[in-house]
Amino acid sequence: MARQFMSVRETAEYLKMSVPWVYREAPRVGLAPYRFGSGKNAKLQFKVSDIHAWVKQQRMSAA
Repeated sequence: MARQFMSVRETAEYLKMSVPWVYREAPRVGLAPYRFGSGKNAKLQFKVSDIHAWVKQQRMSAA
């Protein structure tokens, strides 16, 4: 079964960005996090399909 979600750290590694960037900028650029749990124990994760779609959108067209 394929994974549906990536942790913040996995997302940062996949995107070649820092963990603070993922916390701060990912929601601003259109990567919506999912929160699992509540309070201090809540874990943010990102849907793998959302990450792949966002990466595709970042592709620059040949001018």
